[in-house]
Amino acid sequence: MKGGKLIVFSAPSGSGKTTIVRHLLNVPELNLEFSISATSREPRGHEIDGKDYYFISTKDFKQHIKNEDFLEWEEVYRDNFYGTLKTEVERIWAQGRNVIFDIDVVGGLRIKKKYPKETLAVFVKPPSVDELKIRLKKRKTESEEKINMRIAKASVEMATAPQFDFIIENDQLENALKEAEELVKEHISEKKSPTEKE
Repeated sequence: MKGGKLIVFSAPSGSGKTTIVRHLLNVPELNLEFSISATSREPRGHEIDGKDYYFISTKDFKQHIKNEDFLEWEEVYRDNFYGTLKTEVERIWAQGRNVIFDIDVVGGLRIKKKYPKETLAVFVKPPSVDELKIRLKKRKTESEEKINMRIAKASVEMATAPQFDFIIENDQLENALKEAEELVKEHISEKKSPTEKE
């Protein structure tokens, strides 16, 4: 696999990474395409297969793992798998575009480890865990129990922030969007040096 650049945005749920990624996709000169993750969970709300996620059964997901079809994958909760299919990245690179990911912390760091030169890994940090809880409650998409699970997970995820290339604190959305745009622009404009191996 070789091609364009990889841009990873990871964060605890509710930090605003999806808002940032959507903004970057609308900046033409960045030449980005969204990497659609595969998941074994059921679609939520208005989610569309092949647009928001590739929804596949747990059985099929496990088969893909066996076949080593994933660039990265994780069992986020019991029998609740998420992953990036290698074919998805190849599809985007074949169009001559850069790949942007909106994925969880573990997946983000795995991609960075596999492609250290090509990957820009950004961690989006919420102002506080309390603020995160308020944002998740405002969504009204999940039960109190599920929100508490996400909050517990967020504390663990925040500890991984220093392993990323950059940390953006999403306190003021406008500033976070600007900072993200600058980072991605800089990463994309970095050319490979002539001595660098593929």
